[in-house]
This record gives sequence, structure tokens and C-alpha cells, in this order.
Amino acid sequence: MLDLVIRGGQVVTPQSVGELEVGIQGEKIVAVGWPGTLATDAGRVIDARGKLVIPGGIEPHAHIGIPVPPDWTGQAEVMTQPPEAASRAAAFGGVTTLIDFAGDLSRKALSGLSRRPMLETLERRREVFRSHCYTDFAFHYIIAGEVQPETVGEIREALEEGLGSFKIFTVNHPVRVPWGHLWSVFAEVAKHGGVMAVHAEDDDIVQYMTAKLKREGQNQGYNLHLVHNNLSEDLAFRNVIRLAKHTGVGVYFVHVTAKEGVAAIEEARSQGQAVYGEALHNYLQFTCEDYQKPGGTAIHTYPAIKFAADREALIAAMLDGRLATTATDEYTTYKGPKLWGDTIETVCGGHNGIETRIPVAFTKLVAERNMSLQRFVDVTSANAAKILGLYPQKGAIQPGSDADLCLIDPALKKTITLSDLHADSDYSIWEGFACQGYPVMTILRGKVIVDNGKLVGSSADGRWLKRRIANEMLARPAV
Repeated sequence: MLDLVIRGGQVVTPQSVGELEVGIQGEKIVAVGWPGTLATDAGRVIDARGKLVIPGGIEPHAHIGIPVPPDWTGQAEVMTQPPEAASRAAAFGGVTTLIDFAGDLSRKALSGLSRRPMLETLERRREVFRSHCYTDFAFHYIIAGEVQPETVGEIREALEEGLGSFKIFTVNHPVRVPWGHLWSVFAEVAKHGGVMAVHAEDDDIVQYMTAKLKREGQNQGYNLHLVHNNLSEDLAFRNVIRLAKHTGVGVYFVHVTAKEGVAAIEEARSQGQAVYGEALHNYLQFTCEDYQKPGGTAIHTYPAIKFAADREALIAAMLDGRLATTATDEYTTYKGPKLWGDTIETVCGGHNGIETRIPVAFTKLVAERNMSLQRFVDVTSANAAKILGLYPQKGAIQPGSDADLCLIDPALKKTITLSDLHADSDYSIWEGFACQGYPVMTILRGKVIVDNGKLVGSSADGRWLKRRIANEMLARPAV
């Protein structure tokens, strides 16, 4: 007897979209069949008539339970929301897997005065999430500053442990990795089958524009897009792509913001490089003009939101496949710390957004732009799973995959209000946003964790996931 059968919904599989039945035994999908083909004596039958059944969302870019720089908040010891709150909000938004970050970014570590082994740092981070996460979770490992040879030497061991990916910044001392050091990191990650998640901005441009605007008295926060600008993205993306070509490493560009970034990725992919890009869902809605509204910097995530032409380029690239994934760059605080800084150097990054990605993306891409349902699954789940080493365990409705599912009511019209959200925060940039379609049920490994607005899962449900990147994802642009 099956533990769970889902009947009557429009099921989105890698092969098709149609009315299918999904059979679940334990934590796995064991059967996908035509109506009436699965046993009727299941432990539970969910009637999904009128609903879309898609793989659980994968959030590939989150910053959970970490210190916020005092320069952004005006006070010490401010943290982004903890795993329990972030994963609770994610679950209500149809997300079943989070990919956060591990890494030692303490002042001592960045100055070279101390260094913890990579696997020790990874285990410390896992402990923060264990028994405190409603969803499954994994980590990119952040490598920052001037990279010590011992750190490069630990990359192979970390990949064998199941880490899968490493994150670097090309901007902002002291976390910026100098190009020579980055060369060694790229080469070692390529050698052992990992992928690089890259925050790419040109540091010289950012520093020059910061000084220029301060000198001219134009350093107000609403001018962030002049600092973290289109030229900075163009130069940084192309330099990273060239270095990746020399070393053979696969690259996942986080938070692509500009048409120039889209063009650089498109060019690299046309030449056969394994280069992928993500767009944040707030970049699909807002432009830099919104910074000038009262409290407008609440929408800000680094790098800066840019112009209407850039927004349209991102949406077009999401539709046609030049960009691979949607994400949030989850970084939730309360409104006070978020809006404390009002200059180009002090505006706090991030926003309360992990719950809203799937309904906002469904509205912007499917309801408004007629994106196919299979493509929607790609950008919210499957592509992240493939690029970051979780497929087909995650990101697919097919026998053998984890029974991670999200049921969306495509007819449900819902205006987002703060009272409907479940994060530890007191503001939302999505207040008043009208959704067409909304998640109504989330299932993690066969267990219903959110059911029609009620949390029925446990913060002990989430597990850490080992990852291994498939060779085909690193050999060429495979999605």
C-alpha cells in the first residue's frame, strides 16, 4: 500500500504536463501514472483538482542567521533571521530546499591571524541548522580575502564531503579575492569537480564611484545604482568568464542585475562554457527609480537594482533560457536596521523575501508572460538542482526522486500583506503586490509540512544534503 497518492492535479514532470497521479512510499516518489492507475487504498489521498503539482522549490542563495555589518545598522549584534524562521517562511512559499553559506568571515580569519579547517567550519554551520530547519538544506562555502595555500589544499576534501560549490566576491575589501588567488581557487575547484558561485563586481569601479559621489555630495542611498553600476557588472563578469575559461571551472553568477551581465553570460554559453546565471525576484519587479520613493531602499539587495531596460533584459533571459534560476539572496532583518543606513556606503542589503519568490515569479513569468510550466519548474527548482548537484534527488517529479512537492492554486488571486507572511520581520517590500496563483501545500520527502495556510511540519524535519555536480553540467552549458 502506498503511503500517499496525489490525484487530479496538473503534474509537471521532466517529460510532460498533464493530469497524472503521484504515488509516494516513505520519502520517495515511487510511481507517476495516468488517472486511475495507482492503488486506491493509500494511507492518504490528496485531491489536487484545480491545482498545479510541481517539485518543491529550491532556494539557491540565502544568508540565514549571520551577523549584519554594524555600518549598515548603526548597532552591533544584529543578525539576519535564524534558520527556524527562514525555513518556516520558505515552506509557506513552496520551498523545500535552502542553499545557504558556510565559511569563516571573522576579522581574525580575514586578516590571516587565525584559520579554521574547512570541514570544521562546515560542521559548525551544520549545527546551526540541525533541528532548527523545516526544509532540507545545503551550503556553498565562502572563500574570502587572500587565500592561504592550506585553504586551497582543503578544497578536494570539502568536495568529497559533499559540499559541491564555493562562493567568492570580486569586490569589497577584505572579502574580495584577488585575481591571482582566485586563479588558484578556480583551478583547484575545476580539478575536483566543483562549481563556483560568484558575486562579480569590478572593485575599482565601485571604489572610484563611491569616492566620486561622496566628493560631489551625491552619496545618498538612492544613488546606489551609480556605484554598483552596469559597467562594473560588464567588466567583472567578463574577467571572471576569461579566468574560468583558462581554468576550466564552471561558474554560477549569483544575482545578475544588468543587461550587460546577461550579454556576457550569453556570449560565454555560445562558446560552450559552463556558465549559468540567477536573477532575484525583486529584480523582476523594481527599478532604481523605486529607490527614490519613501523608504525605497528597502528593496535593495547588492549589487544595486538598475534600470527598466535591465529589468526587461532579465525577464527576457529568464523566459528564453539565457538565465537559469530565480533566487532571493535571502537576508531578512527588521525594518529599523534595514532602513537605518541612508548613504551609498551604509544601506543594508537584503530583504524579507524567501516566502514570496515562487508566487511572485509565477505571477511575473507565467501569468503575465506565458512562461511554460516546465520552464517555470526549471527556474524555481530543477535548474538549481542540476547546476548545484542535487538532481535528480531534488527538482523532479519522477520515480526515485525525493517526494518534495509544491501545490499551487493558479486561480487563487492573493494580495500579499505582511500579516500573511511568516518570517521574523516587521516589513515586506511585497506589501500590496497582487499575485495570480499561490502555493497552498508543501510536501517535504513525503510529509506535508504546510497545508492550506497551516504549518504542520517540524523544525527537526530538515536534513543536510550532500551534493556532487554532474560532469555534464561542468563540461558545457547543460541547462
